[in-house]
Amino acid sequence: MRRTLGPSRSTCHSGLIRPITGSKVRRITMACMDQTSMKPRTSTPQPSKHRASQFEIAGRQRARIIATRTGVALREARLALGLKQAEVGRRSGISQVHISRLEHGAGDRASLETWSRVAAAVGEQLAAFLERAPGADQPRDLEHLRRQSALVTIAAKGGWRAMPEFAIDHGSSRSRSIDIALIRPSTHEAVVAEIWDWFDDVGSGLRGLDGKVTGLSTRLAQQSAPGAIAWTVCALYIVRDTRRNRRLVTELSGLFGARFRGSSTAWLQALTNADHKLPLQPGFLWSDRAGLALRPSRLPA
Repeated sequence: MRRTLGPSRSTCHSGLIRPITGSKVRRITMACMDQTSMKPRTSTPQPSKHRASQFEIAGRQRARIIATRTGVALREARLALGLKQAEVGRRSGISQVHISRLEHGAGDRASLETWSRVAAAVGEQLAAFLERAPGADQPRDLEHLRRQSALVTIAAKGGWRAMPEFAIDHGSSRSRSIDIALIRPSTHEAVVAEIWDWFDDVGSGLRGLDGKVTGLSTRLAQQSAPGAIAWTVCALYIVRDTRRNRRLVTELSGLFGARFRGSSTAWLQALTNADHKLPLQPGFLWSDRAGLALRPSRLPA
């Protein structure tokens, strides 16, 4: 008995049986499949990009600043004890590589436990740094405020009137400000005093110094009567006397010496004695660690 091919291998067209090629078989097979078993092709939805808010950006920036300052404190505490990074790592159970990253400011994502362990390894308390955060008992810029207060007290002996955080861009909502502007009306002298607890951007500070001197000169000239004696305005850097700041100033002594040519002894005399005129060159003074006294510097001429 002879068998013939069924419809699964051929198709009817105008009453004729025609063979079906392989490609057509595949198309017909797909068409005959149960539609309920076929899953539609859908593209994977792409997650929408999250745009960071101003608060997130500000928080990240603040975290980096805190990590940098805490890293500096860690390094100074380690050096004060004469320890190597490997020893701090052994004490805290953290690798030397990680200790190095923390000291170089890369600890903004490190846990509180990690920071507490390395702080304990160098005999410090992490809470001492965190107390400077907003909302704690002491303001985070307490060291800066102490030096501002000390300068106001010291300069009063020389007949200076102090104006802390003096805005020099009149009418601007984002005015530049001077840490302490000192005015001595009797001699038409003024000082732009900038106080540094630690250096985070030396170049930026130096670039902005001349602009602040010009800004204060302009403000004083605008407030003076026509034909009045011109004001003498000069700049003064007051830097917290720490090992880190000393090391940086020593390393960049040529830069600081060229920028601050005024005699530090003459500056101290002008600040504390009304009979001494203001030096015509910018000055550089050290502030002791307690923030109560000013000391002369020995920058190269």
